[in-house]
Amino acid sequence: MQQLKSELTQAIPEALANFDQLPNSAYIRLNVLKRLYGISAASCWRGVKNGTIPSPKKISERCTAWNVGQIRANLALKAGV
Repeated sequence: MQQLKSELTQAIPEALANFDQLPNSAYIRLNVLKRLYGISAASCWRGVKNGTIPSPKKISERCTAWNVGQIRANLALKAGV
């Protein structure tokens, strides 16, 4: 049982495991965003296109990330909080 728990903990990205402790000014990558919304990468990008998920910021040529504060606000809106 302990080994399974350890394997599951290792499979979860640190940013997702500590999402509640991240400051609103932090950024998360697509892998974390997919797990927060419980959808595929294609669905994430579809949500960005139709406005149901906040737009990401281009950090560098090959790095795109989403602002934690915007994602929290969007998730709270979807939850009706």
